[in-house]
Amino acid sequence: MKKQETELNLNQKLSLIQKEFKANKSKFNSFGKYNFRSAEDILEALKPYNEKYQVSFVITEELIRGQEHILIPMLLSTATIYDNNGVNEIYATAIVGVDLNQKGMQVPQQFGSASSYAKKYALGNLLLIDDTQDADATNNHGKEVKTTTEEELKWLNKNTPEFNKAIEYLKNGGNIATIENKYKLAKAVKDELLKVK
Repeated sequence: MKKQETELNLNQKLSLIQKEFKANKSKFNSFGKYNFRSAEDILEALKPYNEKYQVSFVITEELIRGQEHILIPMLLSTATIYDNNGVNEIYATAIVGVDLNQKGMQVPQQFGSASSYAKKYALGNLLLIDDTQDADATNNHGKEVKTTTEEELKWLNKNTPEFNKAIEYLKNGGNIATIENKYKLAKAVKDELLKVK
C-alpha cells in the first residue's frame, strides 16, 4: 500500500471507493428485459477494497415491529464501513417491507427476499449506487422501436406467468408504466400490482 493511502481518513477512503467501485449486474429480469446487480454482487466487488484501503464492510439487520401504525413487518438494514484502526465508521440505512401475502413463497423466503433488497439498498446508499433504473431497460441502442396501440395489447390477468413476472419486475425496482405499455390492465389487476411498491 502506498504511504499516501495509509494517511487517508475514512471519509476520503469512502470517497475513493465510491469513485472506483464497479459491480457486475449478474442477474437478469426477464419481464423488464434488463440486467441488475444483487447485494451479493456488490459485496463480492467490495472485497478488494478491504485490503487496498484497510477498511471493512458490515451489514446488520433489525426487524421493526411493535408499533401499531406499521401494518407489515419492516427490515432496517444498515451498511457500515469501518476503518481498520477501529475508531471511525460511516453507515447508511434502508428500510424494506416484508410482503407476507406474496404467493408462491414460504415465510422464510419472504423475509429472505426483503432482506436481500434491504441490504442492496443500504449498500447502494453507502456507495452512491444509482440502481433505480437500468439504462439498458430503456435504451433502444439505435434500433427502431415499434409502438403498440392499445388495441394490440393483451390483457394482463392475475395468477398467470406474465402476472408473476410483472410482480417480480416491480419488486426489482421496475415501473408500472412499463407494464402498462406492454399490457392492458383491469383496475383490480393494477391495484394488485400497485400493492407491490
